[in-house]
Amino acid sequence: MHAEICTAIHKRRLLKFSYGSGTRVVEPYAYGVGDGGHELLRAYQVARDDDPRVIGWKLFRVAEIDDVAVLQDSYEAPRLGYMRNDPTMTKIYCEI
Repeated sequence: MHAEICTAIHKRRLLKFSYGSGTRVVEPYAYGVGDGGHELLRAYQVARDDDPRVIGWKLFRVAEIDDVAVLQDSYEAPRLGYMRNDPTMTKIYCEI
């Protein structure tokens, strides 16, 4: 999954994955490790099948992500509110 997430970030492609109770579509911006040692994905959620009103900046625990797919759809970066060197991450694998 590491390679898929970094590929999507570097190519600015949308990611689709299962998380919690539904499927999410996100613009991935940063992937790394947080203070607690958990791998994290900072992304802008553009769609969620179980609640289409929930969009915006999200922080996902990678261990809870399933069925990852890099979509052909791309996005322009950065979106308003994006901050390089995400302060919630102690180590960053890849970022915009």
